[in-house]
Amino acid sequence: MFSQLKVSSIEAMSMIDDVLKHVARLKKDVAVAIAGPEGELIAFIRMDGASPAASRIAINKAYTAAIDRKDTRLMGEFMTDKNRPQTYWGDDKITGFGGGVTIRQEGTVVGGIGVSGLSEEDDEAIANAAIKAVFGK
Repeated sequence: MFSQLKVSSIEAMSMIDDVLKHVARLKKDVAVAIAGPEGELIAFIRMDGASPAASRIAINKAYTAAIDRKDTRLMGEFMTDKNRPQTYWGDDKITGFGGGVTIRQEGTVVGGIGVSGLSEEDDEAIANAAIKAVFGK
């Protein structure tokens, strides 16, 4: 039997709660998604004022960070540096927008978090802060 570590639903909701606290201080609205290591959605919220597009982008950021085991900003840089379009992977959920961060525990990818609605830099910083708040790293 194969067992795989993954973000729990409680950990996912805790990360979402941390993101919501961060953006409340900024008086901004975002969408946040947490995916397991296989890219499956574990938890998601789109705040009332966030755009509908932010929903899909946040989900795709979490998915990409999880299945490709690489932060989405780095994926975007790879796409640009190697002149590879998103369609190269044969997966329309792959994205290179910053704000998707791989969640690792003990060197193992346990999921991905995607934040969308602010600048790519702010989305990424808030995602990293949520990981640190829940996992301490």
